[in-house]
Amino acid sequence: MGMLRLLLVLYLSLLASGAQAASADEGMAARVLACTACHGKEGRATPSGYFPRIAGKPAGYLYQQLLNFRDGRRSYPQMSYLLEHLTDDYLHEIAGYFAALDLPYATPTNVTAPAALLQRGQQLVREGDADRKIPACVQCHGQAMTGVAPFVPGLLGLSRDYVSSQLGAWQAGQRRTQSPDCMARIARQLTAGDVNAVAVWLAAQPVPGRGRAAPAFQVKELPMPCGSINAGAQQ
Repeated sequence: MGMLRLLLVLYLSLLASGAQAASADEGMAARVLACTACHGKEGRATPSGYFPRIAGKPAGYLYQQLLNFRDGRRSYPQMSYLLEHLTDDYLHEIAGYFAALDLPYATPTNVTAPAALLQRGQQLVREGDADRKIPACVQCHGQAMTGVAPFVPGLLGLSRDYVSSQLGAWQAGQRRTQSPDCMARIARQLTAGDVNAVAVWLAAQPVPGRGRAAPAFQVKELPMPCGSINAGAQQ
């Protein structure tokens, strides 16, 4: 089956099932088959694949990303095609379903990399680079790097390729969010070596506990304004 035909079948299934009431978890699971076709059973994905895990991610973050794909702020034709006719309420349901899944994470893949590269990645994630005005990742994504509810995602349990590609997408303007786009600003300050170091180090880290997002930020204020958080808080 060609890719376009497969997408059409998945989309029609998603749209048609959305018109019916989901009686319980089984009903909702059937409605999100188009999502799990790429993101893995129950949205778990794998730490070595390209598609990210969505199970257990904060509901506000998932909802904002569904909106971004639907409304053109993120560029991935397959996602945009699946979502273009879905309502805000339906996207809320999808986001809430995956956010509520409390499932264990897989063990990270073995990463072979020079010690200096891993050290640089850890430095950028934990401390940032003050001389270049690059904030530490943990300032927004939480000290445990499992995200902050309800709008900030975790950085662990993702593949090296996925992290690299998303930072590259922000640098190239292929991934955007509501203004001010803090991630685009940060990503454009990173060199190719920085991106690789961050992606390699994050991919090598185990996910603590169940990987649940922190309930609140652990800093008094964020290093810069972030439109995605402000937009979500206003909804």
